[in-house]
Amino acid sequence: MKVTVDTNVLVRIAVLDDLEQARAAARLLREAHVVVVTVACLCEFAWVLGRSYKYGCSDIAQAIRKVVEKPAVKVDRLAVAAGLLMLDLGGDFADGAIACEGRLAGGAVFMTFDKGAMRRLSFLGNAVGRPEAASACEAHPQ
Repeated sequence: MKVTVDTNVLVRIAVLDDLEQARAAARLLREAHVVVVTVACLCEFAWVLGRSYKYGCSDIAQAIRKVVEKPAVKVDRLAVAAGLLMLDLGGDFADGAIACEGRLAGGAVFMTFDKGAMRRLSFLGNAVGRPEAASACEAHPQ
């Protein structure tokens, strides 16, 4: 079986707050031939673990690594690695993953109002900027 999982499947496995659903989710990850986990799903997973379950960055990173290390799991490994780097620096998984996907799609500069994300992404070698600093007349579509 080839499946795509929703965030709640990953959450059940990570937090074990509903043992019946956690067992079913774990069995699915064990038995499926291919388990697609989208970057959007992992961004939501990280957000839920942090906001609803009060996980810290290292615990969120550990939970994501546990999911993506499973042999049947198919993910955008570059975006996941970028998100994990941000978590390792104390930032948000989503900022790293979004910046990576944007770069790969042709976005040269990651624009954000989040100063922490700017600092961390810049540290990692990303070009970053603030939207109010960009001028419409400077925009040159390529």
